[in-house]
Amino acid sequence: MQAVLFDLGNTLVSYYAAADFHPILRKCLRGCTGVLGPVPAFDEDKVFEHALTLNRERADCAVWPLADRLEILFGEPARDFKTRQRLTAAFLQPIFATAVVDPQALSVLASLRAGGLATAIVSNTPWGSPSAPWRAELARHYLLDAVDAVVFCADVGYRKPHRAPFERALNLLGVGAADAVFVGDDPHWDATGAEQAGIRPILLAPKATHTGRETLPIARNLRDVLGHVL
Repeated sequence: MQAVLFDLGNTLVSYYAAADFHPILRKCLRGCTGVLGPVPAFDEDKVFEHALTLNRERADCAVWPLADRLEILFGEPARDFKTRQRLTAAFLQPIFATAVVDPQALSVLASLRAGGLATAIVSNTPWGSPSAPWRAELARHYLLDAVDAVVFCADVGYRKPHRAPFERALNLLGVGAADAVFVGDDPHWDATGAEQAGIRPILLAPKATHTGRETLPIARNLRDVLGHVL
């Protein structure tokens, strides 16, 4: 074993729960309208309903960028480069505000490095948001320097479970797929995605009694990962 790759959301850091998605999306959209200022005939409910129709991903796993979705929602003002950057920051702020870093994350990453293993984060981003603000988010939680490589879906143009994000991380680490494991919380995006790239998955499942993938190695918490790899 030479490397351990990790998912971000609900693995190293918890963000909003699924049940909170609608109110969080409303906050994201309000933040955007705050950037744009008064919008003639703006109807928050209509924009929200329109946004829900954009809350989907492409069947081929190609990234649908946040900037493109915001342009559909807000039109011409969202095409300006500087405005688009401000809209992106405003959209992501309510999501970042919900972050709770797993208390074991930094110590586990440090233990893996001390054991001679390379580490990486391989993650999708909400609504195809760009990598730069997410790297800043990692730095805010001291995670950016705690790993040897970071790959977000926007870096390669494809979302997990596509193999491209996993393969980019392996290339950055200089490690073969057979010598790596991937730790994530989702049986499809994480476990199936890792398997498609030839990487052995470990499913982080603190409470689940039935994962639908009974042959998967299970870690009940991040510290359990150490027992699988060291």
